[in-house]
Amino acid sequence: MKIIIVEDKAYIRKGLINLLHHIDNSIDILGECTTVKDAIVVSNTCKPELVFLDINLPDGTGFDFLDQTEHTNFKVIFITAYEEYALRALKFGAVDYLLKPVDAEELQIALQKVKNTTVATQQQKIKATKKVWNSDDSILILSLQDSFQVIDLNELMYCESDKGYTTFYCINNNKYIVSKTLKEFEDRLTSFGFSRIHQSFIVNLKYIDRYDKSGTIYLKNGKKIPVSSRKKNHFLNTFLGWINK
Repeated sequence: MKIIIVEDKAYIRKGLINLLHHIDNSIDILGECTTVKDAIVVSNTCKPELVFLDINLPDGTGFDFLDQTEHTNFKVIFITAYEEYALRALKFGAVDYLLKPVDAEELQIALQKVKNTTVATQQQKIKATKKVWNSDDSILILSLQDSFQVIDLNELMYCESDKGYTTFYCINNNKYIVSKTLKEFEDRLTSFGFSRIHQSFIVNLKYIDRYDKSGTIYLKNGKKIPVSSRKKNHFLNTFLGWINK
């Protein structure tokens, strides 16, 4: 089987290649790509049969690659560091997603699924997955210790980070703790109307009751959250721009 790997982290690519060769030494790795742009060039030139495709790349997403490449006669196994992506995608029937770091047993299962699926069938599933993915931005799925928790971002008031853990506080007084840093959620949340106001806090702008110019935010539930001096100007620009939409 002719394969290309689209993944921006070198250690993930190296680990995946080692596992693939251990599983089947006849596998032909045609190329390694770190960006959407590179992947398009390599795919159109080498015409792979299977693409291991990262979700988040420096210049776009794996779906951007699938939209833009001319050569589409290949199968796909997505690889991602985010459980929420994997859970949502599997729910809607894509062939397979592997969580980083890739597990050997899960990789073997994914490869077997690929062999038992036609390109046309998988393309239909990926198209359906993409449609749901793009229309469901308000949902965040958290991987807790013993379960997956679905939360509506419209009901999330703020997040607080402490020593590698992040706590999510919702308007119904529920709170959820995950063993990930705030940085791992920042891009997703700030694109949905949240602002990183402090090293330890991200707040939902719509739940701000008032801002004290001394540097304190008061949420509608009475919670007081400090705004760091370094982030003050950015917060004010973001907040005032959001109000004036």
